[in-house]
Amino acid sequence: MVQPVFVNLPVADVPRATAFYETIGCTMNRQFSGPTASAMVWSEALTFMLLDRAFFQTFTPRAVADASAVTEVLIALPLADRAAVDALVDKAVAGGGSGDIHPVQDMGFMYGRSFTDPDGHIFEPFHMDMAAAAAAMEAAADPV
Repeated sequence: MVQPVFVNLPVADVPRATAFYETIGCTMNRQFSGPTASAMVWSEALTFMLLDRAFFQTFTPRAVADASAVTEVLIALPLADRAAVDALVDKAVAGGGSGDIHPVQDMGFMYGRSFTDPDGHIFEPFHMDMAAAAAAMEAAADPV
């Protein structure tokens, strides 16, 4: 059974954020969306809840981070292959985000890039060849 995860993100402009998340492939769940929030479904297991900053503040007694100034979370998204990683970063940039905020990671068995949404939340799409990763870890552990 899939256990869904809801990642709540404070945003400055719900319609602008909604449009960005649609650009990167999410679909809106209208049942949980309205003027102060958009439920953007990435997969059966993951939904991004885009909450107006003032609405987000009602859920916590702590200050709400400004993701354009500080890093509050890194959201890693596993993808099917390198081409999918590249395509997602291209979509993010086309939708108003910033691409490759740090150098591309290419370790052979793992390939990753990064982007931010318009509010500064950091995403790290990646592809990992699990068989090659296991072999690399095994080789690193074997002192011979």
